[in-house]
Amino acid sequence: MACLLVGVTSLSGAARAEVERGTGRFPAIFEESPGLPDHVVYRPSDLKALGSAKLGIYVFGNGGCGADGTASRNHLLEVASHGYLVIASGAIPKASAAKSAADGQGGGLQVQTATHLLSDAIDWAIRENTRPGSPLRGRVATRQIAASGWSCGGLQALAVALEPRVRTSVIMNSGYFPAGANPIPGIVSDKALLAKLHGSTLYVLGGPTDIAHGNGADDFKRITHIPAALVDIPVGHGGTYMRPHGGIAAEVVTAWLDWQLKGDREAARHFVGPHCGYCGDRRLTLERNALLTKQ
Repeated sequence: MACLLVGVTSLSGAARAEVERGTGRFPAIFEESPGLPDHVVYRPSDLKALGSAKLGIYVFGNGGCGADGTASRNHLLEVASHGYLVIASGAIPKASAAKSAADGQGGGLQVQTATHLLSDAIDWAIRENTRPGSPLRGRVATRQIAASGWSCGGLQALAVALEPRVRTSVIMNSGYFPAGANPIPGIVSDKALLAKLHGSTLYVLGGPTDIAHGNGADDFKRITHIPAALVDIPVGHGGTYMRPHGGIAAEVVTAWLDWQLKGDREAARHFVGPHCGYCGDRRLTLERNALLTKQ
């Protein structure tokens, strides 16, 4: 990991101007690691600035299950800047690389990254926490793990969220297809698996124009055995991933992670109570299942 390749240097001149650092306490960078093929790592640039704080783990599947691990970089840098080790499937594209296919949950989608890459990312983060010589040694909260993803990547996150070590899942602009309607070869989509989720779940959808809205909203209605919330941001399927600092969705996700992984009661107030912070927020609509409402 000492030879990590900083992602900013691999982007085109135009893209470099757009690279952010996040708004959190720990300005973030993204990079590749020789010890973690097919991934991009997002983390605070100055690990010493963490002090005694440790990094929760947030693994992310890309839209379209694509191989560009920087496609949602504003969102991922924002989360990392709040004290998280964020790992996306894929790589940092070279300037000459062809643009990957547009995301969607419709026919013809070619999956470029395997679901197991999210599990591999968790494995790597846990190993780095104890590996002699690793800059991350002793800095990772190995029990604070979230699985997340956008669209096709959200389906990958749902699969990995079944692992006992994952404490919460964040499913963005995504949801299982109805029985017999899955058009994506190699990607699991089975509503029955929702009953096996544990911990907690947050769905972040894009309102009625989001092509995955029906799938995600139906998932949410079926989840009654664990605390779950659905946040609707009326921006469509493309979300707010590349808006400045990841937009409102990154704000919501960071608050959820701070509550679910770090136990931050201030963050919890965004979601719980009759007058919760997001309850009357005109930028979005919040729904909570019965178990979350009781908290």
